[in-house]
Amino acid sequence: MLQSTMPDVTSCLVLDVRLPGLSGLDYQTELARLNIHIPIIFITGHGDIPMTVRAMKGGAVDFLSKPFRDQELLDAVVAATERDRKRREAQRTVANLKSLFETLSPREQAVMKLVATGLMNKQVAAELGLAEITVKIYRGHVMKKMRARSLADLIRMSETLGISANHTEQTQV
Repeated sequence: MLQSTMPDVTSCLVLDVRLPGLSGLDYQTELARLNIHIPIIFITGHGDIPMTVRAMKGGAVDFLSKPFRDQELLDAVVAATERDRKRREAQRTVANLKSLFETLSPREQAVMKLVATGLMNKQVAAELGLAEITVKIYRGHVMKKMRARSLADLIRMSETLGISANHTEQTQV
């Protein structure tokens, strides 16, 4: 499974800690190494505290000891898939914002970064060596291209993208 492409659907893994060959914990470590993010629920009949701690520190959603009730597993799967759904939604949001940001000209990007830090148009103009009216025009273009309904919207988008006037690289969620 590690060599196959992960489908782009909300999902989770239910792993027994003791699998033939690669243990469930080793499988979790390998997924993390490959940058594959999928919620994992561990089940085991032979668990101990250090094993549980390792699994949870590795990002496991739950650790169920056998025997467990069917409802416990169902509840864990619901929680894990909901976590995965939210993560995927956040990734799509960031990807969409990045693509919108990339449509901005370098000057529009600079204006967005400065406006998002709370500078007034006059301050942005001074910072960039532009006329205030030019900054207003760029700001209007930024609002339109980013599909921001308000300045607060634009600031939230900037925060989501991890951009600011002093930080030109974008970060991922």
